[in-house]
This record gives sequence, C-alpha cells and structure tokens, in this order.
Amino acid sequence: MSTPSNAVKIGLLFGSFNPIHTGHLILANFMATHTDLDAVWLVVSPQSPFKVGHELLAEEHRYELVRLAIEGNAQLRALDIEFRMPKPSYTIDTLDELRRQHPAHHFVLLMGEDNLPGLPKWKEAERILAEHEVYVYPRPDVAATDVYRRPGVKVVEAPLLDISATFIRDCVRAGKSIRYLVPETVEARILQADYWH
Repeated sequence: MSTPSNAVKIGLLFGSFNPIHTGHLILANFMATHTDLDAVWLVVSPQSPFKVGHELLAEEHRYELVRLAIEGNAQLRALDIEFRMPKPSYTIDTLDELRRQHPAHHFVLLMGEDNLPGLPKWKEAERILAEHEVYVYPRPDVAATDVYRRPGVKVVEAPLLDISATFIRDCVRAGKSIRYLVPETVEARILQADYWH
C-alpha cells in the first residue's frame, strides 16, 4: 500500500449527515489540517431503503446542507457520488469508482472507533484494508479492537465531540435552539425549509 510521493492524499468521511453538525465539521477539518491528508471529502450516503419516512431527509437536501456547511473551506468537499451508484452502496464500490475518476489521488478511509469492529464483515473488507489506509478517530466508550493491529490502520487522536444528529432533529421538532450545534447557514436553511416538523 505505497503512496506515490506526488499523489494527492484525500480522506473520505462517509455519513448520512442528517443533518451535518459541528462535530462532523471539526473532525473533517482536524483530519485535513492536523494529519498528512491534503483534503477531506464528505461522502453523503444516499437514501437507505431501511430508513424511509421523514426521519431521514432526502439525499439532495442533506447534500445541500453539507455544501452550505463547508462553503469557503478549500480543504473540504461534499460528494454525492453514491447517489448515482447501484443501491445499496458498498464502500469498496465507491472507493473503486473514486480511484477510476481520480487515478492520481490516494484515498484514505476515515472511520470512528465504534464502526471499526464491524469492518471485517464489510463487503471485500480484506481488499479495503489491503488497498487503502484507514484513519480511526475516537468515539465515546469504545474499547480498542484487534483491527487496530493491521498495517495501514492508524489511530488519530482527534477531538472527541459527542454531538448527535438525533438530538439536533429532536431540538428542531421541539422548537428549541440548535445554535452552535450546526453552522449558521445550516441552521437558517433547516428552519426556512421547516425540516423535521
């Protein structure tokens, strides 16, 4: 898993971002500015058939909120690549497609400690680990796992921010303030569009 010296190194942060919040943004910016990554791309996951109903905003609205949130930060980028891929979307397929579209880039998977133990069950997990580095960031009350001891898996001591998108949606429904939990532009759009009411 050698990286060419001239390769642009991109961290990929996958998520439903329902909605994107300050915790996501601090993590993405930290990874882009405190590690050897050149940038972080936020990959918005499409509508899941298992999460129907108004709890999960339509994918285009979540993507728009991510774009609003990172506006002006040249090291962060929103991606809707999975919207046009077969469903359900698998991480290995997205990685393959990104490598096809950006052959000069080296992609690194960013993953919370809470998701790491389940990684061996992912589609083509061994190929993910063989072909891509994985940068792991801390999550509350999660113990270390054997997956840590794999080549290419690196633990990054990023800030631990336990902000929940569920809590933000509950606040919106209850008419409570979400100021500082999300960027001002995201708060304004959520309230203007009357999401989660």
